[in-house]
Amino acid sequence: MAKKVSKNARVAQRAANAGSGKDHVKVIRSVKNPVTGTYTFKEQIVHKDKAKDFFTAK
Repeated sequence: MAKKVSKNARVAQRAANAGSGKDHVKVIRSVKNPVTGTYTFKEQIVHKDKAKDFFTAK
């Protein structure tokens, strides 16, 4: 039988993997074409701390 991993061990492991993929999110922004009026979608994977910057930048 496998042993359970304690909560403290999981927290320490998460801190050790600080640059892992769990810190990134996929963001999608719709952009309207001024000529045709159609929408296109810009998708990007960014760090979760910089998600707001993605939506404010044009």
